[in-house]
Amino acid sequence: MKLTLTNVTKKFDQQTIIDDASFTFEKGKIYGLLGRNGSGKTTLFNCISRNLPLDGGQIAFDEEGVSRQNYENTDVGFVYATSHLPGFLTGYEFVKFFIEVNQARIQGIQDPSVYLLEAGIEEKDHHRLLRDYSYGMHNKVQMLVTMMVHADVLLLDEPLTSFDVVAAHEMKKLIIAQKENSVVIFSTHILQLAQDLCDEIVLLHDGKLTSISAERIHDANFEEEIIALLSTNSEKQQMVSKTVVPNEAGE
Repeated sequence: MKLTLTNVTKKFDQQTIIDDASFTFEKGKIYGLLGRNGSGKTTLFNCISRNLPLDGGQIAFDEEGVSRQNYENTDVGFVYATSHLPGFLTGYEFVKFFIEVNQARIQGIQDPSVYLLEAGIEEKDHHRLLRDYSYGMHNKVQMLVTMMVHADVLLLDEPLTSFDVVAAHEMKKLIIAQKENSVVIFSTHILQLAQDLCDEIVLLHDGKLTSISAERIHDANFEEEIIALLSTNSEKQQMVSKTVVPNEAGE
């Protein structure tokens, strides 16, 4: 399974955010998407998940030589930087509802408590209303239900920034387990996190996607190299950062 982006372009008004970008992501790898604020990471995720239309190019799922452009948005799991969960339900009720709605896609265990415990939600919190959950707990539940369906493509937008050390460790294990079934891409500003988790680093800079060789991820001067690459064309980057772009505020 591959996710193929070919000459993808996305504009807002007269500002080009993604500029004729091409890249192929493969199942079995975790890709870290790095870029400066306003570079278009969340916009790219919204294009892949079909929340935003393209202004040019195409995005396709490629499997066994068959290319599929008209995939469903349910084929893409998207963990947003800010979760949107129904506060009037308990954690248990929400996961139970999610299992029922996605019955055909969730194999094996059907007990919501098992999943909540796996995500680090303690049993005493299973029957609390989601509106009373902390920000980090919200993100745990959001990540949990997204991963339960084993979507072909899994997009994680700044997934671990709200977690403490223990919770982040638990979530890392869940993310690593996903690459067996999904193309996994996550955006982050934390270079150490990308180095710990990723099989490949992809830069989104000046509207283009560029791969950084896996062999270089753990080089002693890797951080300096990334900073240098993302510092080029800073005047253009500042213009993009000042542009008001939907869903980009949290990048």
